[in-house]
Amino acid sequence: MNKQVLTYERVRELFDYRSDGFLIWKVHKASRAKIGDVAGTKVTNYYSAVSVDYQRYYTHIVIWLWHKGYMPEGEVDHINRIKSDNRIENLREVSKQCNMRNTGNQKNNRSGVKGVWSHPSWGNVWRVGIKVNRKNHRIGSHRCFDEAVLHRLAAEQCLNWSGCDSSSPAYRYAVKNGLIKPYT
Repeated sequence: MNKQVLTYERVRELFDYRSDGFLIWKVHKASRAKIGDVAGTKVTNYYSAVSVDYQRYYTHIVIWLWHKGYMPEGEVDHINRIKSDNRIENLREVSKQCNMRNTGNQKNNRSGVKGVWSHPSWGNVWRVGIKVNRKNHRIGSHRCFDEAVLHRLAAEQCLNWSGCDSSSPAYRYAVKNGLIKPYT
């Protein structure tokens, strides 16, 4: 049996969209859903999904289709990194690589900026690194934290991380602390 492709027409037939990022059923479903109910159930710690014609789709993908009229070729990224925030203004189509870059800091990150770290035994030295194609690259050390952050940001820009710049922790830190002006 071939998997059917979800269409814009089918999504518009079944759902309304609420500005807070929720899909609302427009039709009564035999499986408990009634007209006006919020569509979707939590399927992971972060994502919800809806079932359409016996196929399960992530809610944020269906919302993208509802608004844009097409299934994304790439991935749909949550700009603010909150995976349950499915407002259309929080969603963007990006490559898998860009989506992977738009992640928060690891739990053990004490600097607040991904790719910038220090260790008490090093004194006041900040190391800078970046991961590219699953390979870690150490790209420098600095005594000044701000310089280390700018070095990390420069590395991101040299790699042409377009579409990811404004979500970079290095970019956000640099703008917040007046080290650079916001991109226009």
